[in-house]
Amino acid sequence: MKLSVVGGGSTYTPELIDGFARLRDTLPISELVLIDPAADRLELIGGLARRIFAKQGHNGTITTTSDVDAGVADADAVLLQLRVGGQAARLQDETWPLECGCVGQETTGAGGLAKALRTVPVVLDIAERVRRTNPNAWIIDFTNPVGIVTRALLQAGHKAVGLCNVAIGFQRRFAALLDVAPSEVHLDHVGLNHLTWETGVRVGGPEGEDRLPALLAEHGSPIAESLSLPLPLIERLGVVPSYYLRYFYAHDEVVRELRTKPSRASEVAAMERQLLEMYGDPALDSKPELLAKRGGAFYSEAAVDLAASLLGGGGSPYQVVNTLNNGTLPFLPDDAVIETQASVDARGAAPLAVAPVDPLYAGLIAHVTAYEDLALDAALRGGRDRVFRALLSHPLIGQYEYAEALTDRLVAHNREHLAWA
Repeated sequence: MKLSVVGGGSTYTPELIDGFARLRDTLPISELVLIDPAADRLELIGGLARRIFAKQGHNGTITTTSDVDAGVADADAVLLQLRVGGQAARLQDETWPLECGCVGQETTGAGGLAKALRTVPVVLDIAERVRRTNPNAWIIDFTNPVGIVTRALLQAGHKAVGLCNVAIGFQRRFAALLDVAPSEVHLDHVGLNHLTWETGVRVGGPEGEDRLPALLAEHGSPIAESLSLPLPLIERLGVVPSYYLRYFYAHDEVVRELRTKPSRASEVAAMERQLLEMYGDPALDSKPELLAKRGGAFYSEAAVDLAASLLGGGGSPYQVVNTLNNGTLPFLPDDAVIETQASVDARGAAPLAVAPVDPLYAGLIAHVTAYEDLALDAALRGGRDRVFRALLSHPLIGQYEYAEALTDRLVAHNREHLAWA
């Protein structure tokens, strides 16, 4: 089995490599190709990856290349984990929206739109190369904003499924609180990427007993604290929102915080410099502890599980993925991309039936879906007016003066990445 990773020079990659090594019985990779235009980083990551495989007794080969066409040739699956513009672009995404009093974040609001505009054309070019070179390969998208990027891939007819690590993080935490194996925990997970709610936590599968009320009664305080949301709100909702919902439920509070502390991008950039220095140590043969602070917890387990199921192996029968709605949420169009529990096998991902969604959540899901429609249109066709329309439609913006000012800033800070600007 051959798997290719586009963006293999990411500091995330050793987390992925560690999972491939540990879970080789689930996903028996014989050849792994790391693809990245940054040759210096790729050399460091490739060397560490080989040492991790060797230490854990994995006999698969690991190669590196900057040539996408050569790297994806004959691959069974291609995993996308790229960041167009790097941490420098992320820093801008987190900074200029704050000048207008809006959240500065890399996947949500105006910063998220900027990332989508930079990313979608690049991902579609890579996907076309995969299709020309190897039309049967599955594309697994971990590149943010996952919902918009996955929709672009599916709209263009690619064999693609989107992946995020938010759900598996909740699964692991709830499993620990319930003292059961993670595989026993099934989430009633509904919404869009980075806009989701856990409306049920079932033990034993989709039909298992819902333990969410007991979890909130016994562990409500630490759950609320981990989300940086007040416990009374969580109790009133009766569900567990993704931590990204804080940008919606406490927008002004978050803006005040972001204006008074170092950006996440600057913290990550400093971490990346440390990690790359560590990766260059020829004695290092395991992922360093610092990597856990970089983000992406359980990313490798989620990626292995999804790839194994898509390639007909031993992955879990049900997984939270990003895929076409196809009637699952009746208030959304069929071609919307939702994040939900799905049955996953070699044919792809088929969403499980979802109970009627509370209007409190359905309204926001529909609103953000409309924004994503406009965001994708702007990413595909460009133009200042399309950017303005997407920003004006976003529930975290919504005022024309903000949308005008944010459009000017977005274009100014991303001109080198926008072919039409």
